[in-house]
Formats: sequence, structure tokens, C-alpha cells
Amino acid sequence: MAPDQDAENAAKMRVVAVVIIVTMFVWLGVQWLGGKLGLSFAFAFAFDLAALGAFFWALVMTYQIWRGRQDK
Repeated sequence: MAPDQDAENAAKMRVVAVVIIVTMFVWLGVQWLGGKLGLSFAFAFAFDLAALGAFFWALVMTYQIWRGRQDK
């Protein structure tokens, strides 16, 4: 694998890691804040769906990086 491809994969992996970490902390914070403020379940459900979307995106990106490394 070329050095520039390694650097590109490393950058993609860092973005995926940041998305996972930020999503987890935001989701936990919204769940905690929603419980403290008594927000509706629809509000919490919307953030649950957004978190699931972010985690799914991270999973797809991880799979693409893995497949790209396997093909080389």
C-alpha cells in the first residue's frame, strides 16, 4: 500500500473515531438532560435515531476502509 494511501486511511479512521466519540457523548448528554428537564419521548427518540445514523455511518466507513486495505 502506498504511503499516501496509508495517510488517507489514517485520516479516515481518525474521522470515524471522532464521530463515534462525539456521538456517544452527545447522546448520553441529551439522554441525561432530557431526563432532568422532563423532555418528551419524541425528543429523545429523535436523538436516538440521529445517534443510530451516525453509528451506522461509522460502521459503513470502517467497513470501506477495511475492504480497501484487503484489496491492496
